[in-house]
Amino acid sequence: MNKKVLLIGLALTAICAVMAVPAAAQSPAKAPAPALAPNGGFGQGGGTTAEFAHPADPTKGGAGGRIIRVITLAKDGPGSLKEAIDAKGPRIVVFEVAGNIDLGRDTLTIKEPYVTIAGQTAPSPGVTIIRGGIDVKGHDVVLSNIRVMVGADNQPHFSGWESDAFSTVGAYNVVVEHCSFLWALDENMSASGPRFVGKNLAEWRANTTHNVVFRNNLAAEGLAFASHPKGEHSKGSLIHDNATGIVFYRNIFAHNVERSPLLKGGVQALMINNLIYNPGHRAVHYNLMNLEWTGHAYVAGELTALGNVLRGGNNTDPGLPFLTLGGDGDLKYFLKDNRAVDRFGKPLPMLGRYGETAAKFLPAKAPLTSVAGYAVLPSGAVETSVLQTSGARPWDRAPDDIRVLFFVAEGRGEIIDDEHQVGNGYPQTKEAHAPFIEADWDLATMTPKSGLYPGQKAGAQEKLSPRDAAMRMGGVR
Repeated sequence: MNKKVLLIGLALTAICAVMAVPAAAQSPAKAPAPALAPNGGFGQGGGTTAEFAHPADPTKGGAGGRIIRVITLAKDGPGSLKEAIDAKGPRIVVFEVAGNIDLGRDTLTIKEPYVTIAGQTAPSPGVTIIRGGIDVKGHDVVLSNIRVMVGADNQPHFSGWESDAFSTVGAYNVVVEHCSFLWALDENMSASGPRFVGKNLAEWRANTTHNVVFRNNLAAEGLAFASHPKGEHSKGSLIHDNATGIVFYRNIFAHNVERSPLLKGGVQALMINNLIYNPGHRAVHYNLMNLEWTGHAYVAGELTALGNVLRGGNNTDPGLPFLTLGGDGDLKYFLKDNRAVDRFGKPLPMLGRYGETAAKFLPAKAPLTSVAGYAVLPSGAVETSVLQTSGARPWDRAPDDIRVLFFVAEGRGEIIDDEHQVGNGYPQTKEAHAPFIEADWDLATMTPKSGLYPGQKAGAQEKLSPRDAAMRMGGVR
């Protein structure tokens, strides 16, 4: 029997039990690992109730505003998601429809502020955006439980189709949680904007992206040699120059050549309890490029990283460090209880560099930003925990999410060039409808009062072939 499909709980427990603590792992965090809540115990945005305290978010999005119902999968027009995000004033966007929203190689742009997009309200199997991505150009936005699958869509190599799955563009006060971003042609999950708008550093930072939280997301399988005009472009996350207040908490990066994430010049970022699996040439890296900063004084970047895990995979370069330094600018850093291992559990270095310049690593004796309010798991507990909770609708997972997560647990999977290398391309999802009943939801937290989310499933979620499904029922005849 092909054992590629295992019960996820057993698979994850076994992997973590046998993983030796590498010599490269740093001093462990003291916080104990909380037990995962039983099925049915999902919290705000879809995380478990045992998870995972964090400080107040920079925004509540559209909390307290009017309810706007999405009732069609059309890319625009009456009742569409686009109509809802283009509306003015505080608003909570809920879904009375499930299935694919096909953007037709276009981008859904959020400009109007004070909006919460609550994908957890959709009937099963939820909402998936295909053939396009999301840009946020406004402020005070909360996005949760949406899947975005960009894909090459049969476009020729170098043809210029280069969509991110998600990016901010000079936005601020943004929370992105429990989303799945796959098959991007640029980055899967990024924070972008102008570098030098203003007269000084304070104005540069105020006029580009700031105060963005990425929490419990899956950023996987960025397409390598597809239609991007630069050629290879399998990237996890790019945080552009002078962006500040950037938080990565409990995300999974899988099968991206690099940028998990890449921090550009002057960035200030916090990484806690993220899992990076099968990076190709780089995992976390910092690069202030002289070619981009000509005429401007350099600004040191700042990174605080606690309890993160890098696991090498089939495409990971031998000896790949957890954090590498390129370019010309210095990086201040504080690292604690991070671990990096190759595909067989052997230690990888914490630090490395890929430029022969004057740039320096500047170690700090304490975190460079506040970590108060975060529940920080020891690095040895991170993999099991985040595989249970990261990604869109963890109670009602999509087949491609299940495939990616199982392959991470099994040490399988590869960097890909095209979505057809891992299946039949875009998911063929049946449209479904169900009313959103406002009285059934806590609108302050966008959680169901019953504790049960639409489409919630009990036990392990598996993607089984017909033969394997029959064998689970007692054998094949």
